[in-house]
Amino acid sequence: MSEDEKSPAREVISNYAQAHFRYFRTADGTVYAQRNGHPVARPIRSQGTTGSHRQELMVGLFRDGYGVFNGTALKEALDLIEALAITEQVQPVHIRVAPGFDGATWLDLGRNDGQSVRIHPTGWDILTPDPQEVCWRRTQLTGELPLPVKDTDGKGIDLLMRLCNFANAQTESLAIAWLIGCLGPSVPVPAPFLTGPQGAGKSTGARMLLRIIEGMTSDLRRAPKDEENLIAAVAAGWVTALDNLSHLGPDLSDLMCCIVTGAETIKRALFTDGDVVRSRYRKPLLLTGIDVGVIRPDLAERLLPLRLERPRVRRTEAELWAEFEEILPVILGSLLDLTVKVRAAQAQIPTDLRMADFAHLCAQLDTATGFGALDAYRASLDDLNDDVIEGDVLAQTVLDHAAGIEPGADVRMTSSEWLHCLTQLYTREGLRPAPKGWPTTGKVLSDRLKRLQPVLAARGVVIDWGRTKTARYIEMARPPQPSPGEQGGMF
Repeated sequence: MSEDEKSPAREVISNYAQAHFRYFRTADGTVYAQRNGHPVARPIRSQGTTGSHRQELMVGLFRDGYGVFNGTALKEALDLIEALAITEQVQPVHIRVAPGFDGATWLDLGRNDGQSVRIHPTGWDILTPDPQEVCWRRTQLTGELPLPVKDTDGKGIDLLMRLCNFANAQTESLAIAWLIGCLGPSVPVPAPFLTGPQGAGKSTGARMLLRIIEGMTSDLRRAPKDEENLIAAVAAGWVTALDNLSHLGPDLSDLMCCIVTGAETIKRALFTDGDVVRSRYRKPLLLTGIDVGVIRPDLAERLLPLRLERPRVRRTEAELWAEFEEILPVILGSLLDLTVKVRAAQAQIPTDLRMADFAHLCAQLDTATGFGALDAYRASLDDLNDDVIEGDVLAQTVLDHAAGIEPGADVRMTSSEWLHCLTQLYTREGLRPAPKGWPTTGKVLSDRLKRLQPVLAARGVVIDWGRTKTARYIEMARPPQPSPGEQGGMF
């Protein structure tokens, strides 16, 4: 064959690529490559250690007898493929869990053969998903899960609870509800906060919960020092587990709220002036610690306290983890069995809780098992409200003032008048100084009260804002107590 009849290397590569791979883009414009018939997709520009599409092409071309191509030819071919893929249909990629067709969801087992678990209210099966239905994205944080065992009759849940040191059955039910919630891609779940005395096995218990979802290679990590690193860690996995927290500053607290319920960050793309990179995230979060100090009210509504107790009998790490790894297929199978039952259960949606989706899941779990998870969830939130109030002198002062308001009555004042009133109450008419962090202006007081509003409402004090023709006001009221017949409610 003459030189003129030979196809340029970039054409050979691009023709081979389009014959063996499917190319598509995500909503943010990133182009992915997916081998025909395989559910795992890789960004074509990735140079990651989990394997890049460039490496896939090089290996495929070599093994199929096309030879070895230089970097220039590969770059030109990938540039062309990326340009062509911009016009292709938009499809999302998912890490670990994904929505499927017909009300099903999928769990990525992290296997090279692409086998995954399809979870449906009628049952679960181990299958290889259709690439048009599910596209998995893999990172270094995507560990491999064992093939779950069928028909365990709940044995795995019992085995798990024997290894963990949860304080009581109510705490165990909340841990199970959280694990079930982690298998749903569209349900925001509160962040479990494993707490207890030293030696209670908080880190070990957190690792067990984490490894049920993320595999034996996953582990806890220290909280990053800045927002960018934490967001990068969240984006690369499904469950983010932070160990041994001792302090939650305002910035970290706000960021955790965003991780639990969802948010988006935008930053400038590298080597550009006007282009940006969007990063959306809503992932399960797992925390451990003995005491993190004052908890802000908005984070308290997104936490799930799980208390542990010191075990009476100690075991070696090697013995404990060898047993856990051995029973993990049974634990995962039992969790999937229970998930199917919970999703098939019918229950009313509680409308009085911030995390309504998780509260509904607890109600479904109670219907399926009778665990009492919803009552336990309400009790845990009540305890967190107490923690917030105990750590906030302004909240305590407001409750002291509200105790003098008759049920059904209300008091209206401007923010400045409220500041003077509450300051006089706390300082006992100037006999002691105001504490550090006490509001200094009416505007600061109004903002603090907005944060405390849900906590105070849980204690029967309603704060509201309004305006007359001449000024704005803050209203403090104590609603009348419901009669005994009304207290039964819907739940």
